[in-house]
Order: sequence, then structure tokens, then C-alpha cells
Amino acid sequence: MAFRESSVLLSKRLPRQFVPSVFSQTTSCRRNASTRSADAAAAEPLDLEPESSLTTSPLSESEIKEFDPIAKARARTRQLPRSRYQFRSPKYYRGPLHPHQPPAAWDPSSRVFVPGPFTLPRTQQTYESTIAQDIMTLCYVHNPPGFKAPVRAQRLRDWDDSSPYNKNRQLRGPRGGDVLRLLRKPILYNNVPKLAKITVHSYIKQAATDGSGPLHVGGMAIQAITNVRVQTYKSKSSVTKWSIAPGRSYVAVKAEMVGENMLHFMGKLIDVVMPKMKDWKGISGGSGDSSGNITFGLEPEMVALFPEIEVNYDMYPQHYIPGCHITIHTTARTDKDARLLLSAMGIPFQGKFVQ
Repeated sequence: MAFRESSVLLSKRLPRQFVPSVFSQTTSCRRNASTRSADAAAAEPLDLEPESSLTTSPLSESEIKEFDPIAKARARTRQLPRSRYQFRSPKYYRGPLHPHQPPAAWDPSSRVFVPGPFTLPRTQQTYESTIAQDIMTLCYVHNPPGFKAPVRAQRLRDWDDSSPYNKNRQLRGPRGGDVLRLLRKPILYNNVPKLAKITVHSYIKQAATDGSGPLHVGGMAIQAITNVRVQTYKSKSSVTKWSIAPGRSYVAVKAEMVGENMLHFMGKLIDVVMPKMKDWKGISGGSGDSSGNITFGLEPEMVALFPEIEVNYDMYPQHYIPGCHITIHTTARTDKDARLLLSAMGIPFQGKFVQ
């Protein structure tokens, strides 16, 4: 016992380097990654390329002078083979799950692609600088802080529980018709009403009795004032006094305008044609489909006032110049907002307004 205590005191008084360790002093056989990397760095990099693959040897003067792609193309006797893959846009849209999807409207390969815009029409400049701000100011609705919009009731009705077959059925249709009207949203900076497209339609009854001449004249007149290729349509109903049978003869033409053609047509209609109309009070206040689309008609004498027809008036037979119906499609959801937009652009309205 005394010997153990003396050994403990001796170990405390001696320095650490003279105290025997409990662990065995064996040599370490562990190899680290740093040891291997140092050995590899010391060896010569025989597996690396002496020069970079990004650098190329310069061409000689003779090779540069011999390179002439134009002469090579002219000396070619056969045409180069074209690509095997040729994308064709589908003629009809068959839903989002169909494997053959049409490209976007801005894609040049799309069937509805319209190049442009190439100009900035005055109608668009006036809308962006004046009309849009005025409409947003007139239709602005201020809500105080903390205002909560009232919860709207369900617009469509449920089926009752009188029959077990009514369970999980779709909601019932609206009363008074099958079309559910659009809801008006508050007008903000991002949904100010604007023009979407314009449709010009003309029904030519002389095409059934006088042959295809009136249809050709009417199609050329509509195409001249709209700058859009017209589409012809057959009759769907029978008119005995006009000798029109359903599905037999083409009696109508239609043209749809978007973009620049729409804005140019709107400018001509407001600034050139309407001021020349005699005894014309304006568009009826009740015109509209309750969804922001306004329709009105022009008589043959009014269609002849377009500058494209006036400059070549002798080319059109006077009794074959057709009248037309013009439908202005807007992004507004109510006829009131659509009339406000068209009134700001310069189209007059008369009579009682129907909301």
C-alpha cells in the first residue's frame, strides 16, 4: 500500500514526458488521402494532354484562299437534302390531352400567326395616353381600410334530395336560359376595357338568284375595307322569296380582325366614315349581348364611304356593294363598360341605354 502511494506521488511530480503512457506506443499503419495526393503530384502527369483541346492550329494561307463557299454552292449540281423532321401545325384543336398540339399564336409555324406590329396606329396611341386613364378614373371605387367584400351567394342551384339519382349531379342551369352571364369585376390598372377583335359580316341575298357575281363583289369589298381574307358561308335556313335553300349556295362572307388591322379599321370608321353619314343618329343604346360586345349595321351607302372603296368606286357595281354588320368585341364584361369605351373612342350612341 505504501509502495503504491509513493509511485502515485512520483508520477505527479515528474514532467509529463517522463510519465509512462497507458496506451501502447505502436507505430501507426494508417494511410491518409493527403499522402496519396502528395505522391501523385510528385509523379509526372503522363495522362494529361500537353496542349489544350480548345486551341486549334492556324490555317495556312493556301487553305484560306481556297475556301470559297459561294463557288462551292454554285458548283453543286444537286440540291441539299432537307430535314427529315417537318412540323405541320394541326388544322383543328382536339383538346389538351391530344399528342399533336398546335403551337402558340406568336410562333411563325402557327396557322393563326400574324406578323407585326409594324406601325403604331393613332387609335392605340390615343387609348394608351388618354382613354385608358380616363376610364380607370371614372370607374374607380374606393374601399376604406378594413373593408371586406360581401360574400356572393351561389349563382347556380343544387338538386334536391327527392331522388337518389340527384346525388353528385352537376348544378342546375340558370333560370331563363342556358347561358350564365359574366360577373363584373372592379376595374383596376390591369383590367381596363380594351378592344379584343372586330367581326364584319355581310349577308348577300342576291348570290342565290344572280349567281356568284354578287358574292365576289361583296367579298372583295369587305376584304378591301378590312385588309383580311374573307370566309364564305352557306345558308343554314330556307328563305322562299329569295330562293335560298339551306346548305346549297354560299350567301354570306365574314372577316375577323385583330391587332393592327383592327385598330386601322376602327380609326377609319370613326374618323372618316361616320362623319360622312347623313341622318345617322348613332348606335342604338340597347345593342349588345350583355357580355361587352356591341353590334351595329351599316347600309350599302355607308360601306361605300370607306376610302378603299371610294378610290376605286368604278370597279364595284353600285347595286352589288353590300351592307354589313359590325361586331366590336371588347374585354369588358358588361355592355355599360363597353359603351363607355366606344364612346370615349368617338362612337355615338342614341336612345335608351339597356344595362
